[in-house]
Amino acid sequence: MTHIQIIDDDKDLGELLQEYLSQHGYEVACSHDGREGLEAVLTKKPDLVLLDVMMPELNGFDVLKQLRQKSHVPVLMLTARGDEIDRVLGLELGADDYVAKPFSHRELVARIQAILRRLNPPQNDNSTLQLTPERLEASFYGEPLDLTAAEFRVLSVLYETPGEIVSKDDICQQAFGRRLQQFDRHIDIHISHIRKKMADINPTDTIKTVRGSGYQLLVNP
Repeated sequence: MTHIQIIDDDKDLGELLQEYLSQHGYEVACSHDGREGLEAVLTKKPDLVLLDVMMPELNGFDVLKQLRQKSHVPVLMLTARGDEIDRVLGLELGADDYVAKPFSHRELVARIQAILRRLNPPQNDNSTLQLTPERLEASFYGEPLDLTAAEFRVLSVLYETPGEIVSKDDICQQAFGRRLQQFDRHIDIHISHIRKKMADINPTDTIKTVRGSGYQLLVNP
């Protein structure tokens, strides 16, 4: 089980995150000040740290500085401050990602999963995106991608020519066997749904909109 250490002086938020992340299969511990949290990380050696910036006595940046002298554990910074200089400083000090409060719990889980996947890529799987047409099944970064039949057909067209721009009319013809009608936006809607489902697994650029031309699959099959 993946162990996550939360370091945040907001006890209510810590409890909420602990409950939510536990429901997603993570083992979660909370520390409510920087010194206690730093000691917990160095002692317990968790798989990932959620680290708040604004804490009394020893703030998140100070914790991160000391932590990086002894550990390479992945750190996701949490802060109510959205200033670019804070984001840059956190990354320069060795943070792996940065989320500004308030954030959605789903986004937080997606970012945690993305960090863990980068550090521990799936074994025996050399592709980011896999489609199995005979079963209408798809996976993204080793996790099932829950698509409707129509969404699967649309993604299959892009999957056949990764990196190439495919017009909406070509997608419509290849996926549904008909020409795209004027003002018909169903391809756009399918693409939007596919992007969202892929982002729930890994918040990275997946399908690029090329204005006036079509769509381009950016991930590698």
